[in-house]
Amino acid sequence: MRVLVIEDDPQLSAYLGKAFGEMGATVDQAENGRDGLFLAAGNSYDVMVVDRMLPELDGLAIIRTLRASGDQTPVLILSALGEVDHRVEGLRAGGDDYLVKPFAFSELHARIDALMRRASPGEAAPTRLSVADLELDLLKREVHRAGQPIALQPREFKLLEYLMRHAGQVVTRTMLLENVWDYHFDPQTNVIDVHISRLRAKIDKDFEQPLLQTVRGAGYMLRAD
Repeated sequence: MRVLVIEDDPQLSAYLGKAFGEMGATVDQAENGRDGLFLAAGNSYDVMVVDRMLPELDGLAIIRTLRASGDQTPVLILSALGEVDHRVEGLRAGGDDYLVKPFAFSELHARIDALMRRASPGEAAPTRLSVADLELDLLKREVHRAGQPIALQPREFKLLEYLMRHAGQVVTRTMLLENVWDYHFDPQTNVIDVHISRLRAKIDKDFEQPLLQTVRGAGYMLRAD
């Protein structure tokens, strides 16, 4: 996924760049409206995250210019202006979604996923996930490996589900904290390590092929080598 972030707050811009990068996305960034429009017009992106109030050229002007040129790339507007009239104005300018600051990255991520689904509609979401001989049934809340049932606690099930939905991708600690534990800060505990260890013992210990791998300095990955 290639993302364009147009944001003049250096701290927020750095945070978004890091978070998107941890997801494996390619991120281009601009700190003012003119540079942002230049990047948007000259490159192809899967989604754009555009601050509303920008120096040199405001976010709504960027979106109107892109839409007038026929560019239909999904755009999520970020803004400290959260009144109904502000949101309506942003959507009518051509924005696809509007998120008010401050926000949690997990919500921004979910909204971008929704925009991507609308842009590329596909089949209904699966009710069963599988990696190699590991299977997870979302409806029955059951897990099997090589046909053998594996009993998981609710948090372990949620952790495995998230890893399986991102199979083959590096999943960072930030992603796990926000999406499995709903923490929007680092609690400075070993909660992730403990649950990863327990999950690994259940899905890998008695099987020849390990699936849950630690990517040193980055996070974790579920994959079949």
